[in-house]
Amino acid sequence: MRFLVCTLWCFFPFTAALAQQAVPGAAQPAPTKVSDPASYGIGYDIGQNIASGGLTAADLNTSDLVAGIVDAVSQKEPAVSPEVVQQAMEQLLQKILARKNAAATKFLEENKKKDGVQVTDSGLQYQVLKQGNGASPNVTSRVTVHYEGRLTNGEVFDSSIQRGQPATFGVSQVIPGWTEALLRMKVGDKWRLVIPPNLAYGERGSPPVIGPNEPLIFDVELLQVDQ
Repeated sequence: MRFLVCTLWCFFPFTAALAQQAVPGAAQPAPTKVSDPASYGIGYDIGQNIASGGLTAADLNTSDLVAGIVDAVSQKEPAVSPEVVQQAMEQLLQKILARKNAAATKFLEENKKKDGVQVTDSGLQYQVLKQGNGASPNVTSRVTVHYEGRLTNGEVFDSSIQRGQPATFGVSQVIPGWTEALLRMKVGDKWRLVIPPNLAYGERGSPPVIGPNEPLIFDVELLQVDQ
């Protein structure tokens, strides 16, 4: 059972940006009355991890959730067999994956309608921001690039630009969407890539930052090619 719980929780990015956020100016519910801040803090932390994993309150029976926590800290035997829990967890996992896949599909469909966006046969989307006229790499080349990667909510998860240091690596050493794009680029090009999940990290994602079925956005400038 522990393995299944870890698999479900670790399958999704534990990032506060994916948790429910308060909307400025919106009516907020009355504050919860708290008699034990430590207990509340532990519960809140658990809740943030659950929310950041893509679960919502509607996905859970909160009374059963609390009962499970209480039984665990009381060192009681589980009230449900591991086999039943495993089946239920797998069903919940598939439900969340389907929801995230639908969100990814919607995002990609909307993005490809933007001016200048081109779509390859594989589904890679790219937009030329600046055109170069240098050499193009091949699959055995090493390239030097400046880049910035974002999630669909705009959160930057990786950036050589912010580090102030270009990155150098082999064309075939990166995710498929990057490889395909680099083989099409010339030195001096700067492209905006929107990479569908199947050309990025797929259903597994890359925890704790990149969730399953997550499209990724990269601004990539090709600085140098070593053939």
